[in-house]
Amino acid sequence: MKVIFHEDFYQEYTSDPAAAQGRMEAITSVIQNETAFVAAEPAAEEDIAAVHSRKHIESVRERGLYPIAALAAGGAVQAAEIGLAEPCFALIRPPGHHASADSCWGFCYFNNMAVALESLKRRNKIRTAYVLDIDLHYGDGTENILGAKDYVTVYNVKAYHRASYLDEVAGEMKACRADMIGISAGFDNHKADWGGLLETEDYREIGLTVREAAQRNGGGCFAILEGGYNHKVLGHNVMALIRGLSGK
Repeated sequence: MKVIFHEDFYQEYTSDPAAAQGRMEAITSVIQNETAFVAAEPAAEEDIAAVHSRKHIESVRERGLYPIAALAAGGAVQAAEIGLAEPCFALIRPPGHHASADSCWGFCYFNNMAVALESLKRRNKIRTAYVLDIDLHYGDGTENILGAKDYVTVYNVKAYHRASYLDEVAGEMKACRADMIGISAGFDNHKADWGGLLETEDYREIGLTVREAAQRNGGGCFAILEGGYNHKVLGHNVMALIRGLSGK
């Protein structure tokens, strides 16, 4: 499976956990033998400006974070493009689901998912979309930007018990009828991470469930990295999701 990545994502661009040294290495070292890396390219500023205010964009630029944040957003756009034809994973950072149109927090700067889906929609690549956010934390930024748009459904999994969580995902995917399914793939709900809930194999099941829904709909799917902070398990969790999306 193709994975969008760039060596610039190894940078420690801030001191927060999403930018921590070794985090991306913990993933690439596990997945490199089963994936094909595609070099990420920065998002066009017009794609970013389609979902963020000029004031917000300039605030990110003033903090010196525009280049890395634009590269992450661009990687998400590429993953969504590839996802039209085959499942794809964007191994990017900074994450994005806490970035709203005019503000951000939670280690996020630009909303990668919103930039990607709006780019596809504006170019008439999709008619409908569905965002499945499996991060431990509610994707308030994605809801802020996309929640009122009639072409997209934004869903944050709510369950606090493992079996219920997987049942909730399965139920949502059974009912999903979108042209494109995007996973905001946070791995901080793993049993060894902040959430303490899911097993590694659960991410494979989630990926497979999404893949099957996309195939049934005659549409596409992709995933982008959000949270996940235990470097000992993070790469294995990402690999599990990739295998599921790949149908393995």
